[in-house]
Amino acid sequence: MSGTSVGRPVRIAVDIGGTFTDLQVLDARDGIARAWKTPTTPEDPSIGLLRGVTEAAGRFGFALADVGLLLHGTTIATNAVLERKLARGVLLTTAGFEDVLEINRHVRRDIYGLAPDPFPVLVPRDRRLPVPERMRADGSAEIPLDEAAIPALLDRVAALGADSVAVSLLHAYANPAHERRLAGMLRAARPDLPVSLSSDVSPEIREYERTSTTVLNALLVPVVKAYLDRLEARLGEGGFHPLVFLVQSNGGVCSLRMAAEQPARLLLSGPSGGTLAAGRLAGLLSRPNLVAVDMGGTSYDVSVVQDGRVSVITQGEIDRLPVRLPMVEMRTIGAGGGSIAAVDAGGRLTVGPRSAGATPGPVAYGRGGTEPTVTDANLALGRLDPDFFLGGMMRLDMPATRDALAAKVGGPLGLSVEQAAEGILTVTNANLGAAIRLSLFEKGLDPRDFCLLSFGGAGGLHATEVAAELGMTEVAFPREPGTLSAHGILFSDLTQDIARSRVLRAAAPSLPALAEGIAALRAEADARLAADGIAPGRRRVTIAADMRYHGQAFELLVPWGEVAAPDAGDLAVLVEDFHAMHRQRFSYANPGEAVEIVTLRATATGLLDKPEAAEPPPAERPARKGLRRVHEGGAWREVPVWDREALGAGDVIEGPAVVEEAFATHWIARGWTARPGPAGTLMARRDAA
Repeated sequence: MSGTSVGRPVRIAVDIGGTFTDLQVLDARDGIARAWKTPTTPEDPSIGLLRGVTEAAGRFGFALADVGLLLHGTTIATNAVLERKLARGVLLTTAGFEDVLEINRHVRRDIYGLAPDPFPVLVPRDRRLPVPERMRADGSAEIPLDEAAIPALLDRVAALGADSVAVSLLHAYANPAHERRLAGMLRAARPDLPVSLSSDVSPEIREYERTSTTVLNALLVPVVKAYLDRLEARLGEGGFHPLVFLVQSNGGVCSLRMAAEQPARLLLSGPSGGTLAAGRLAGLLSRPNLVAVDMGGTSYDVSVVQDGRVSVITQGEIDRLPVRLPMVEMRTIGAGGGSIAAVDAGGRLTVGPRSAGATPGPVAYGRGGTEPTVTDANLALGRLDPDFFLGGMMRLDMPATRDALAAKVGGPLGLSVEQAAEGILTVTNANLGAAIRLSLFEKGLDPRDFCLLSFGGAGGLHATEVAAELGMTEVAFPREPGTLSAHGILFSDLTQDIARSRVLRAAAPSLPALAEGIAALRAEADARLAADGIAPGRRRVTIAADMRYHGQAFELLVPWGEVAAPDAGDLAVLVEDFHAMHRQRFSYANPGEAVEIVTLRATATGLLDKPEAAEPPPAERPARKGLRRVHEGGAWREVPVWDREALGAGDVIEGPAVVEEAFATHWIARGWTARPGPAGTLMARRDAA
């Protein structure tokens, strides 16, 4: 499989965010990747997607028929869960285990709350039905599946009006025979009814997490299928017939078939593209330790690249619902350009997590917004040019912005408009810094050992001040940062994750069982890549293991490389890597303690063609645009404004300064110096003083 279809030289990556839909367009005819933005259409994101592609085609001079590959990051699954716009589902589970979702882990987040919020349960009790069967943990059947009882069970499913069915039977990860037989009977009776099996979606140990993941998947199947149907219908317009892949939470892409069957893998679809780009930039910049921060209109996403490797976790969470699937490790807070500033009843200034979103947006957008946001604060202080927002595509309303800041923040707190705006940015930067600090401290890492990679449409306005607060001395602003998540998607590969749980001692007697398990994972990985049309020479399979000390209730994910038939030496290296990782994460290790392997994992990668993107030459115009009044250090000052697209290798930018480009603006704070760097970046360093 090639990265573009024969004769169609254009590849497009799309990241649909809460406020804007970002595009990166790579045309193989000149090798240059170009950025475009268009407002998101929340009522149907595919409308904004096609509109953005059409606008980009007109701007960059290609025909829709030239597009051979569309790589698509989407928030459709995430939004459906957060807004509870899910299908009507039924859960079939082993008799006696119908209440696993409500029992969960007995975790109380607010331990002193007299009336704590109960954990969400997506399938109510009357739609959780018992199945007469039971598997043991070793995969043997304690109670065979009672097939005579299944027809009555199917009648109850029909009577409940189910749109989708989740099947999660006890210990199905060890032996899926009962689940598959039950699914066969369901599909024979109701071929139109989507069925999600835990042994397919998340074949791993831990009953609650496996069931939660399977239920989420089942409830998302009709939602995502409806979106994909709308998308495919639109793709036929104007000769636009690309090959389409969707971005998964693990940073790789998958086919439409896989996305339709296992939509739970899309829950971090868009944000993972930025982390993927950060991993690529770590090598290009020779900065193996990066903190990647993506600040858009709604959220602030923090991910960590350590020793050149992106952090991946085996379990995430969305709205307190566990998802037992591999995903890029990311911390997200409600802090973006559209985050709303307000004064609470106690006279305290708050910023976020409420967002003005794409509609109506910040007051400055002139679309009916009345509550001041972070973007409004930056505009009021002169850091944004009202005539050059989005490269001049949108004019911002300065008078309305100042009026809103005065009425909603300045008046209640007895502050001037400038003081109110500075207060909003101070609170925002403190929130951003806290998210980064927590992401590093929980891993035993020091912010001073990292470079801050700032991207997203709003990130550049805050990066140097946040970095200074954390003691960091270097910030990298990538080329076209407003669409970096789309840029990361542009160079992604097709990826599938396969896991099998079986608790084994990490010792020599387990080597035959480990070899057998790895061989089975590799065979399945090879079969899946073949089904997706990946040629043998473009397939790569890597192995990892979830490991713990005997008696621990949690595991660490330890990479094992491309091992196929491990020997004692391979196993010794794996165990030593586990001890080292445990020591870094928890400040101690017990080399004499027995170590267990709980789950073996395979990552099957189909390498897609990746044309090398050429760097566009600097624009033939002066790099320094002039001076602008900016409120800085408590006073209005004349500050130089630079044109990012015209910067040459010898240009040096001394802060305070503003750097503008088509879809982003950067604030270089006092005490920082910025210069063009490798791979089209702008590198800012804090002065030693």
